[in-house]
Amino acid sequence: MLNNNETLGAETAFGTKGVARAKTVPRERTADAILAFGVATIIAITALFLLFPVIVTIFMAFDARDYIGPFPPADLSTQWFVQLLQNNYLWSAFNTSLLLAVATTIAATIIGAMAALGTSWMSPRWRDLLTTTFLSPLVLPGVIIGFGLLMFLSRFDLLPVFPKLFAGHLIITIPFTIRMTLVGLSGISEALREAALSLGANERQVFFTVTLPLAKNGIAAGAIFAFATSMDDVAISLFLSDFNTYTLPVALTSLIRSSFDLTIAAAAVALMGLTLVLLIVLDRVLGLERAIGHRTYRSR
Repeated sequence: MLNNNETLGAETAFGTKGVARAKTVPRERTADAILAFGVATIIAITALFLLFPVIVTIFMAFDARDYIGPFPPADLSTQWFVQLLQNNYLWSAFNTSLLLAVATTIAATIIGAMAALGTSWMSPRWRDLLTTTFLSPLVLPGVIIGFGLLMFLSRFDLLPVFPKLFAGHLIITIPFTIRMTLVGLSGISEALREAALSLGANERQVFFTVTLPLAKNGIAAGAIFAFATSMDDVAISLFLSDFNTYTLPVALTSLIRSSFDLTIAAAAVALMGLTLVLLIVLDRVLGLERAIGHRTYRSR
């Protein structure tokens, strides 16, 4: 039993600790609030820094002036979009880029999916080696790849320009399709395949009914990266194009050097709009999270 003095001392000590803890909690909350504000500020500044070129380009595309003046423009107009629709040079480049991107995406997706599927069945040692080999074009500058292809394909004088561009774009897009397909395949448990085989399915049926449906999100993500990379490539296309067959980035680069006007900004906004429409369609059909392989498939 505690006497009165001991009880009073214990209450005093407990009260002192309680007051100290009560003073510490507001300080911790204040520090957390300051830290959260700092993180939010950094995120906002980073987002503004990344979006600032896009915002400037959009304003420039709607500039009502006939010359490039101070930013922001005083008046807005769609005159540059009208000139874009009437510019046969850019329309020809856009048609080439779109056809090339679609062809490259289809071929790169098929080749990448097959290569990733074959690689996933190998032992970890050989799988890592082949994956590194397949991804090696990503560490090389596009200028080096374009110049090397130019020197190699110069031996084939009768080969049209479009197949040359197609070969160059395949080199830089296949690594994306292989990598994203491997990500999709890594989320599929081997037990699902073994269960299908134990139920009487053959390898072909397992591939089309189990593996392919579950890996389609990674394959779709690889196709998106392949299409965007093909549409946006400059370095390789610059080496392999000629005066009859050229892509939209090459045409925009040529206009910047020769006669710079704000039709280039209108073309850039139109290209961004096309990409946005593609993302919206993808979100409606697959969902963005599923398309980038957000979900994995494991047996329990």
